[in-house]
Amino acid sequence: MTPSSIVRYLDQYMVGQEAAKKTVAVAVYSHYQKLAKAREAGLDIAKSNILLIGPTGSGKTLLCETLSRGLGLPFVTADATSLAQSKYVNEEIEAVLLRLLDRADGNMAKAQRGIVFIDEIDKLKSSAGQIEGSAGVRVQHALLKIMEGSRIKLGGGRDIDTSDILFIGGGAFVGLDKIAARSHSYGFISTSAGQSQSVLDRLNARTKPTDLIEFGLIPEFTGRLPIIARFGELSRDALAKIMVEPRNSIYQQFREMLKHEGVELCIEAPVFDQIAELASEYQVGARSLRGIFEEMLSPVLYQLPDRPEIRRVLIRSLFEEALLE
Repeated sequence: MTPSSIVRYLDQYMVGQEAAKKTVAVAVYSHYQKLAKAREAGLDIAKSNILLIGPTGSGKTLLCETLSRGLGLPFVTADATSLAQSKYVNEEIEAVLLRLLDRADGNMAKAQRGIVFIDEIDKLKSSAGQIEGSAGVRVQHALLKIMEGSRIKLGGGRDIDTSDILFIGGGAFVGLDKIAARSHSYGFISTSAGQSQSVLDRLNARTKPTDLIEFGLIPEFTGRLPIIARFGELSRDALAKIMVEPRNSIYQQFREMLKHEGVELCIEAPVFDQIAELASEYQVGARSLRGIFEEMLSPVLYQLPDRPEIRRVLIRSLFEEALLE
């Protein structure tokens, strides 16, 4: 899949985050192209893992899941916080790779081309005065080897080569913008005649490795995540669209579910705006949409099994009873 075809596929399941989609699409395309060409030429080419930065509920995990499904690759997620809390970090990492092999149905060659998403990478940051001793830093050091590429023993006489596995880290990185604002006040790229302002603006806005190091990531770990994609906070309009537009949107899921029961579900447009407004107050992005949506439908779903005469459900407002016809 070309970068543009990857973006088109992501657009079917994701609303917004256009810049992030393009950055990831190019990075993933380049990753697998480099692997193919390296084998043909017998070269050892360093891979470019990806770091996704953005608020909770902005679509980081969804993008990774959708991407792996579109590419037909095995995919697993790991929680950086859990790794930091474990006394046996290396064993936990091996367990993640075992899950990847399981997702590949035991096909080692396929597993070795899979994707591993490590969420809450920002929780691994070191605290002032605890750079070497913190649990987060120990996890960063433990991840270095597998992210760069090495053979890891999985037991039973099996080992997995992580050289071709694409690692994607994600996190909210609260406070990083303040660090970036300070760092960009020094050595800011200036324009001169004939230079493209849009290109310069993009360079000035990018997250620099020094910003991540000041945030609390060690330089070696930052170097293993050279590609950075920024996710913005979802607007109310985007939250409303998420419930309706994607191919597997929550609205479509419930319409299909009730359709099998011979019931038509109709929800008018203002309802989605009301849910989006309420969800935005919770400040967890799209994560709260399903809970609000299902709570709205709960009284309806309670009644339907006992009322087979109902053939249509109409909801005109989040704050009014549904019409059962």
